[in-house]
Amino acid sequence: MNFLSRYLPRIDFDSYQDFKDNYRVIIPENFNFGYDIVDEYARLEPSKPALLWLNDDGDEAEFTFGDVKEYSDRIANLLTGLGIGKGDRVMLILKQRPEVWFTLVALCKMGATSIPASFQLTEKDIIYRCDAANIKMIIAAEDENIIGHIRNSRDKCKTLKYVGLVGDDITERFGDEFLDMRRLTREASPSYTRPTGDAACQNYDTMLMYFSSGTTGMPKMIAHNFLYPLGHITTAHYWQKVEDGGRHLTVSDSGWAKFAWGKIYGQWICGAVNVAYDTDKFVPAKLLAAIDHLKLTTFCAPPTIYRFLIKEDMSGCDFSTIRHCGTAGEPLNPEVVTRFREATGHTIYEGFGQTETTVLLANFGWDEIKVGSTGKPSPIYDIDIVDEDGNSCEDGIVGHIVIKNGGQHPVGLFMEYTGDSEAMASSWKNGVYDTGDMAWRDSDGYFWFEGRGDDVIKCSGYRIGPFEVESALMTHPSVLECAVTAVPDPIRGQVVKATIVLVPSWRDKAGDELKKELQNHVKVTTAPYKYPRVVEFVTELPKTTSGKIRRAEIRKNDEKR
Repeated sequence: MNFLSRYLPRIDFDSYQDFKDNYRVIIPENFNFGYDIVDEYARLEPSKPALLWLNDDGDEAEFTFGDVKEYSDRIANLLTGLGIGKGDRVMLILKQRPEVWFTLVALCKMGATSIPASFQLTEKDIIYRCDAANIKMIIAAEDENIIGHIRNSRDKCKTLKYVGLVGDDITERFGDEFLDMRRLTREASPSYTRPTGDAACQNYDTMLMYFSSGTTGMPKMIAHNFLYPLGHITTAHYWQKVEDGGRHLTVSDSGWAKFAWGKIYGQWICGAVNVAYDTDKFVPAKLLAAIDHLKLTTFCAPPTIYRFLIKEDMSGCDFSTIRHCGTAGEPLNPEVVTRFREATGHTIYEGFGQTETTVLLANFGWDEIKVGSTGKPSPIYDIDIVDEDGNSCEDGIVGHIVIKNGGQHPVGLFMEYTGDSEAMASSWKNGVYDTGDMAWRDSDGYFWFEGRGDDVIKCSGYRIGPFEVESALMTHPSVLECAVTAVPDPIRGQVVKATIVLVPSWRDKAGDELKKELQNHVKVTTAPYKYPRVVEFVTELPKTTSGKIRRAEIRKNDEKR
């Protein structure tokens, strides 16, 4: 049993063109994923499997939709009792604990806004996010590093009232320093009453918010409304090919938008079982062992994961139950596609989108795959490639990927960059959204991704804004000025490079020791994954006549080497 027929007047299509021309989403009045999907499964088939959780220690747990309803209701009652309500913002640093699913559903039912966040955030990152989003509560997994950063930041966060920890025996170990979320959830009522009147959420209220790195400032707040889950039907059913009752694993931490893409919304609408592989560190051999154990139906991972997997001995891993493999996050090397197919027999179906969207372009399966292409447009969006003046580009010409849709707001497209009028003005013009990404289209309608129109770096599936790294570097006494760019990497796709001009008194110290010191400095100043793996010392940076750093010239010079 699934709910596709409730939201799609037609599910099956004969060709991509049929899909593109005739796909439609039924928009109900005041849709709420918590009530209309989770609670409906719990009402009609409470024993239907919803979530399979496991970790590297061999611990496993299974949850039905009846379980998810009960846990989410208990959490909703707990949070309501704390004064959390419609429109309040709660940051979740929960890795892949089962509670992240329960809490996302609970906040959705309450009409509150979930803000998923990476467990790699530092004190500085937490303070910025709390103040920018007026965060009222943080719910975090019990983790030494997370706890340390929260302790150092909580008194500096102006709107933060509560911090809850998810773990065992929190009260006994921490006293009243943190709310014991598991204990308090057990003690809360298992029946939550749906809010009515002004307390009820509407379709275009903000359900979910992500911070995403930019190139000219601090991370932007990307706001999605309550219809966003319906936009992911195309992601889950038509691209990832998840199946009713089938086990689906998307490799992603809960702090990233890929989690929303692949681990909750579209998958549960389709009736699939979401698999949570809760691990702190990616180890290729352990992932292969988990895949072999889980007997997956569908699998999706960023290209970096596939790059590591093909370097392992995959002969002992049973891929026979898997019917479909997908990837998104960065361009996938054709060699990886070939070697993975040789090892497993599976073709990798590439897709493309943003934190701001659901899947925009994908290999949906009706047409042959052109290795290296991101496929064709999703039917939700009117996607075009345009030049700098907004004119449609001819086939073969690189331009900006934009969403037009005749001034309408497609289901699944973000509402706004909250509190950032400058970002809105630069990305939205005359009802057209400029993704900031570049591509070209061939004569068969396939899109070929070229890269970012801005300077955002995509490393191992992470989006890294140069400004954040530059800001961290500039706090070191040796750095006079710097520019952060991307350099190609065969494993990670791209890695961060820092081109640095040293303060005169430090110039005689330029060398490997200082490079390592600067790398470690970035690791402790901002999230560790942002540190520059390549460091180059120069006497000056290339600049425009107005004084702006020419990062494109740095990248061009690197390509020549």
